[in-house]
Amino acid sequence: MGDSVNNQYEPNYAILPGEVLSDELEMRNMSQQELSKRIGLSAKHIVSIIKGKSPITPETAIKLERAIGMPVNYWLNLESNYQEIKARLAEEEKLETDLSWLKSVPVNEMAKLEWIERHRDKKDQLREVLRFFGIASVDQWGEMWPRLSVAYRQSNQHETFPEAVSAWLRKGECDAASIDCDPYNKQKFRRALDEIRSLTDMTPNEFIPKMQALCAEAGVAIVFVPSLPKTGVSGATRWLHSNKAVIQLSLRYRSNDHLWFTFFHEAGHILLHGKKDLFLESTNKSSNGLDEQKELEANHFAQSELIPAKELDKFIQSGARTKAAICEFAEQVGIAPGIVVGQLQHRGMLDYKFCNDLKKFYQWAHETNS
Repeated sequence: MGDSVNNQYEPNYAILPGEVLSDELEMRNMSQQELSKRIGLSAKHIVSIIKGKSPITPETAIKLERAIGMPVNYWLNLESNYQEIKARLAEEEKLETDLSWLKSVPVNEMAKLEWIERHRDKKDQLREVLRFFGIASVDQWGEMWPRLSVAYRQSNQHETFPEAVSAWLRKGECDAASIDCDPYNKQKFRRALDEIRSLTDMTPNEFIPKMQALCAEAGVAIVFVPSLPKTGVSGATRWLHSNKAVIQLSLRYRSNDHLWFTFFHEAGHILLHGKKDLFLESTNKSSNGLDEQKELEANHFAQSELIPAKELDKFIQSGARTKAAICEFAEQVGIAPGIVVGQLQHRGMLDYKFCNDLKKFYQWAHETNS
């Protein structure tokens, strides 16, 4: 019995209230002109109702009840059902035309990460994805993404899908919204970065809650969101509003040198640049010279924050490249050895094949448990 109640029949056509009115008039041998005189509406308006161009309003329903005898609720229910079914049919038609867009969204991966529910019916899946994005239709997605000022850091090696990138950004936005932050304070954030730098040799279970707490007190939400296929993103910075910034990290390269460089790079954007831009560290290069300059500034900030330039230059000039020397230098400047290795490799002072065992490599919890 319960199934028969839940499986309600949804008609694929809408009954026009005007047609019902026309039938009622015919049964009573009443012309439209006579009805017009009886209820005080123009003959033109009656025709408009019968053709469905004008709705049956509560005022009109009261007039029809007095003139024809059918109760007010009868006419209003007819109109309400007609409008609802018409809207649903229009929505179904719109969904049908939008299904091709769904192919560009990494639905399977998003479902595996439990960002969305998986549906067999394609239209139901499209509705689920639209709910995830918080938009009414695909048309609104075009308004929200990717019409943003984007800056890129990494080389153009892979094809990226803006739908996948926007899904990653949306998840970060939702996660950041649940993090309570004090209003943004530049001085507090600057001090927080000094404390966070001392966390680089800790495990994720240790450093993540500490860095999130320190940044939240300064008005910055830190979120870790796994990257999706066809995104090629390692990090992003944006402002939810003038008093709350978001740094989003994907752990794309797995190693601690890349993670910490990306974090301080994003922090540089917050301290050095405006609140209206989205900075997305992606495989695509920016064509905007201004953005490229901002990326260089953020790179310089990250490098100098992680390892003071004078100290690193001295170490490079010493010619020491052994693991023991790197570890000793890392301890001296208070940073994880893997970060020193990463900086030396980036500068071409150390082959990318060497000393990688000094780096720490991270995994997502869902990967460890799978």
